[in-house]
Amino acid sequence: MSIAALGDDQLDRYARHIILKEIGGEGQKRLLNAHVTLIGAGGIGSPAIQYLAGAGVGTLRVIDDDRVDLSNLQRQTLFDTADIGAPKAEAAMRAVARLNPDVKVVPILQRLDASNAEALLHDSDVILDGCDNFATRLAVSDMATRLRIPLVSAAVGQFEGQLSVFRGWEAGQPCYRCFVGNDPARADASCADQGVLGALTGVMGSLAALEAIRALVPFGEDSAGKLLIADLLSLRFRTLRLPPDPACPACAVESCPAA
Repeated sequence: MSIAALGDDQLDRYARHIILKEIGGEGQKRLLNAHVTLIGAGGIGSPAIQYLAGAGVGTLRVIDDDRVDLSNLQRQTLFDTADIGAPKAEAAMRAVARLNPDVKVVPILQRLDASNAEALLHDSDVILDGCDNFATRLAVSDMATRLRIPLVSAAVGQFEGQLSVFRGWEAGQPCYRCFVGNDPARADASCADQGVLGALTGVMGSLAALEAIRALVPFGEDSAGKLLIADLLSLRFRTLRLPPDPACPACAVESCPAA
């Protein structure tokens, strides 16, 4: 295992990764050369950004058009009181600069939709979606499938979290649209309306970061096509297998074998 390309400081910083046989020096170099795009720097995105930056993922593209609010600080640990009023993506860039100089954050102060999804998601090695609205999630999923980029999707509500990894272009694999259906008029349940346990977002954001790292440096069992449900009221975790929808307009054609 060659680790010659890593500097002395990097050997120190990433020592706990390098000692893992599943990652090692070569895996760490892959992380340093990787590009992850995050949709949202909120409750899920905030801890995910921290752990991806700590892991040395070289480029983090953070897409968020929101600003830090006092009510965010109950769960969005990337920010502090001095960040109130600042664009979240820019505050994330400053926080990561303090955490790890190896990592470049590209802040995008826009709301992603179907019209700009390709421009905002291109060249990503992995997409991590922690946004809080259904229409954006569908736009992200459809473009991830079209561009053939692994999608890590995480969501939270009150005391429950969900996490999935999607590679809908592969035969036998579902995409996010297979899972939720096609209903752009579906009502979004917001944390402001329903509440959410702050620590739950930390759990799900950390798990989302773990799955992004797994997609970059594969280890253990493949998690694509599975749904993890975390019920924090009963401290119960369940994993379900998600079937593909053979009539899905987003992935049915993409996953068909070539003639």
